[in-house]
Amino acid sequence: MAATRILITGATGYIGGRLTPRLVDAGHDVRVVVRNPEKLRDVPWRDSVEIVRGDLADGASLAGVFDDIDIVYYLVHAMGGSGSFADVDRVSAQNVAASAGAAGVRRIVYLGGLHPPTGDLSTHLTSRLEVGRILLDGPVAAVVFQAGVVIGSGSASFEMVRHLTDRLPVMTTPKWVHNRIQPIAIRDVLHYLESAVDVDSAINRAFDIGGPDVMEYGEMMNVYADVAGLRQRRIVVLPVLTPRLAGHWVGLVTPIPRALAMPLIESLHNDAVMHEHDIDEVVARPARGLTSYRDAVRLALRAIEDGNVETEWSGVEATGDASSDSIPSDPDWAGGTVFVDSRSGPCAADTQTLWAVVESIGGANGWYSPAWRIRGLLDRAVGGVGMRRGRPDPIRLEAGGIVDFWHVEDIDRGHGLRLRADARLPGAAWLELRVSGSRDGTSRLHLRSAFFPRGLGGRVYWWLIRPFHVLVFRRMLAGLVAAAERRASA
Repeated sequence: MAATRILITGATGYIGGRLTPRLVDAGHDVRVVVRNPEKLRDVPWRDSVEIVRGDLADGASLAGVFDDIDIVYYLVHAMGGSGSFADVDRVSAQNVAASAGAAGVRRIVYLGGLHPPTGDLSTHLTSRLEVGRILLDGPVAAVVFQAGVVIGSGSASFEMVRHLTDRLPVMTTPKWVHNRIQPIAIRDVLHYLESAVDVDSAINRAFDIGGPDVMEYGEMMNVYADVAGLRQRRIVVLPVLTPRLAGHWVGLVTPIPRALAMPLIESLHNDAVMHEHDIDEVVARPARGLTSYRDAVRLALRAIEDGNVETEWSGVEATGDASSDSIPSDPDWAGGTVFVDSRSGPCAADTQTLWAVVESIGGANGWYSPAWRIRGLLDRAVGGVGMRRGRPDPIRLEAGGIVDFWHVEDIDRGHGLRLRADARLPGAAWLELRVSGSRDGTSRLHLRSAFFPRGLGGRVYWWLIRPFHVLVFRRMLAGLVAAAERRASA
């Protein structure tokens, strides 16, 4: 693929933040325009792009921004509870179309929303449709992709499904829960957006895009529940539940702000399915095929869980695809709920001695707290592995190895160890042990447990065992430190 000069608007947003590094990795010259460059301070690709300041709603601020650009990605949407956002979207689209035309840009790519060909649309879908028409009627050829619910860690639509399903065994919903939805995985959205670089410059039209599954919104929730290991949710339809009331309810029981929940709920008043498949004649489907809804949920959940134990956003080892993972520009609530217990203590032994004790933990060497054996017995009682697996080597651990009902997820020998629980739990659990040194030759041990709850049962479980954790980890910390100090003085 030849290098292309690309301008991205919306690089601080959910889609733009994922698309930008993909285009950079493909060898393109990328410029991003943002109102506040500080928002990109911590993204890992900052030094690989040209960052310019500009406000799409202020035409004067765009002078020179579109110069020497081949393709513009329009990936911004105003969001809000009043009609004023539509005015901002309209003016921004007009400014982009005019500036791109004046600069000789050859293509604009826009991501809008799936909508029925006739009938009343929500205010937000109407605005998306208007933006697409402005770009298509402008002086530069445009490709408008129209997508429905995007499934990926941190996408607003997915997070609403996830939090509602996780927290509510019984859900009261408006009648739109029976409307038809055609969700699409975030990595497939990115495939279409990236492929637009090579679309014939004579094409100027909108294309529907979607995944392989068409289902009701309520079915989406229960498929999510199945993938997440939850019981099927009971859905009670209340015809009198208005979008405003539903928005307040979503804002109350999920971390998603009401101002963001409202347009999502309003958009669900219409079916969101593809009405044509002409995109297949212009852009080839991904080599792996389009991602099913079930697989998209699985990828997103794995990405979220891994992100909560400090894994890198660019490495989802289960899939080899970074596009489903959480990234710094995602909303703060993208990772969901994680419960953490952290503690540390000084050790008179040096770091090498303390690490030797840490790496030998488990199996016949024990866990330095008798409560762990009780926990192992409880796990076996409910069909888990308990403590019977032990450890293959009494001294050395390797990544991927086992230690009782844990497996070694990561090891930085001499410094840190991360274990992931294989026990029967209503969620996912990790235990981290880290060693640090002091100038006087002594050391310090850090313990951190993290629990990612699954459903309401997971949250109840955490609060029930919280007092138990305090006792277990306090004794464990003291026992490991004492063992290292005895070894050092022997």
